[in-house]
Amino acid sequence: MRVDLNADMGESFGPWKMGQDTELLEVITSANIACGFHAGDPDVMAATIQTAHTNGVGIGCHPGFADLQGFGRRRLQLSEASLRNLVQYQLAASIGVARAKGAEVRHMKLHGALSNMTSENEAMARACYEAALEVDPDIIIMVLAGTAQQRVVEQMDCRWAGEIFADRAYNADATLVDRSLPGAVIHDPDYAATRIVKMVQAGAILPETGDPIPAAIDTICLHGDGATALQIARAVRAKLEEAGIEVKAFDGRRGAV
Repeated sequence: MRVDLNADMGESFGPWKMGQDTELLEVITSANIACGFHAGDPDVMAATIQTAHTNGVGIGCHPGFADLQGFGRRRLQLSEASLRNLVQYQLAASIGVARAKGAEVRHMKLHGALSNMTSENEAMARACYEAALEVDPDIIIMVLAGTAQQRVVEQMDCRWAGEIFADRAYNADATLVDRSLPGAVIHDPDYAATRIVKMVQAGAILPETGDPIPAAIDTICLHGDGATALQIARAVRAKLEEAGIEVKAFDGRRGAV
């Protein structure tokens, strides 16, 4: 049994620092790097890609809405054409910077409100993923396990990886509990780690209420911007390894589970 650990990063902007990227890159096996729309800038993106490459961490593009002030967490209504262009613009930038560093972009993961909306809307998810595959047919699409995102990639001829979250609570339909609600974000490292090991061993999402939801668990997200983020990341990796679960970058799968 094996699983990947990923984190969203490259989200600092100019002199404003966000997250603990350098420390997290010593723990994770895949990095989702912002492309300047919801967070980050060209200098931050380049530096983060270089550090990830040096550390042997898999590099991913992390496109979001053009919403720096709202950190990409506000739901925007775009036409399908604009949505496709938004994804392609950010993925192409990510690939270009990576190539300049002698690195490769392996995967793509949608950010924030863009991800939440596509987890509910298959047509929107399909538009984003088709747009990405037009830029790079070999890109691995990281999806929220058990949601509309997964249903779409199962029908497409592409590589994909299912993701669950170490520090977020789940609804009974496998979507994430809204951040504005109590308990939506988990801050206790030991609780987060123990919960994740149970999910990986069960091959299922364990929602706050309701039955376990069978899921393709290829990767676990460890957010890097919380007060206990680094402690949670280290605790999750330690608990997984103690349970005999190998921590390694995903290869991607195809078709239905």
